[in-house]
Amino acid sequence: MAPAARTTPIEFRASAAPTLGVEWELALVDRHTRDLVNAADPLFELIEGRGLSRRTHIHKELLRNTVELVTGICRTTAEAMDDLGATLAQVRELTDELGIDLYGAGTHPFAEWSGQQLTEGSRYAELIERTQWWGRQMLIWGVHVHVGIDHRDKVLPILSSLLTYYPHLLALSASSPMWAGQETGYASNRSMMFQQLPTAGLPFQFQQWSEFEAFVGDQRTTGIIDNLTEIRWDIRPSPHLGTIEVRVCDGVSNRRELAALVALTHCLVVDLDQRLTAGEELPQMAPWLVQENKWRAARYGLDAIVILDSDCHERLVTDDLADLLVRLEPVAARLGCTEELASVAEIIAGGASYQRQHLVHRSAGNLRSVVDAVVGELD
Repeated sequence: MAPAARTTPIEFRASAAPTLGVEWELALVDRHTRDLVNAADPLFELIEGRGLSRRTHIHKELLRNTVELVTGICRTTAEAMDDLGATLAQVRELTDELGIDLYGAGTHPFAEWSGQQLTEGSRYAELIERTQWWGRQMLIWGVHVHVGIDHRDKVLPILSSLLTYYPHLLALSASSPMWAGQETGYASNRSMMFQQLPTAGLPFQFQQWSEFEAFVGDQRTTGIIDNLTEIRWDIRPSPHLGTIEVRVCDGVSNRRELAALVALTHCLVVDLDQRLTAGEELPQMAPWLVQENKWRAARYGLDAIVILDSDCHERLVTDDLADLLVRLEPVAARLGCTEELASVAEIIAGGASYQRQHLVHRSAGNLRSVVDAVVGELD
């Protein structure tokens, strides 16, 4: 435990209800070449110039080839999808004017990192200055889901137990099988790349809020971070919002699949919250098992055999998902996302994005067709 002098209290602004917030990163691609295009500046000039009603829901990101759509505070998955749909419609009108398309996947199949431009701002410049080659490689896109928690002392036990389901979320969302013109052999190359950044990757499995505060104190004292947003864990507390933020998923190409992933995340967090409130000790796995599960899901996607518990029982991830969906049905009914949760099975039946991309590549024989297919799925 860090000395008290290095520990600064961190206020957790508790959420009265398990509300939702969703952040959806999309790449900008040229309509003809299908390569990434650094068009965020002209896009945001149009956004500001037109005074779009939803402009506060549209954010810049590290690179100028990216736009992020962000919901407000939502009660249900359906509300979040409607929120994103309204923002998407406004953005697409402007991208049509610019002759560019929106692309939703974890990586682009053939873009080169050296041609990408950094968004202006000291925060981004400092990140690249520190991370150098690895930072410049981050041509990656994902989805972040916030779920409200009503007391700070629940956050870390729920977070640690939620890691048991990390491979389920990653396998379903995996959409980054190609990189710089090459088949990587991974369903999710994005998840493997992003963990190379300092403070990124799997979270530490703290049990008490004081441990998290001590960790943050050490990080600040040694100059590793200046603020909490620089802790880039795959699942992290967001104290200023009163949420757990799940950042496991690869980029997603359409709202139907996004709704399925958001509903599953919402149900998992709320289920764990309710079990903890009822006095149950939440199940957890050792960090080395969690790490192995992340790798298996990234490598094999929906064909991954995952570790289920601390006794090292194993099972095909799709078989475990089938049972999990049944178990979560009562939770989904309470949260108003029964239909969206059930649609998780449609991803398994129809193939995850990485599988669909493979099929297009093998059929068409070129990577531009892969981009065409992903762009065509957006709705």
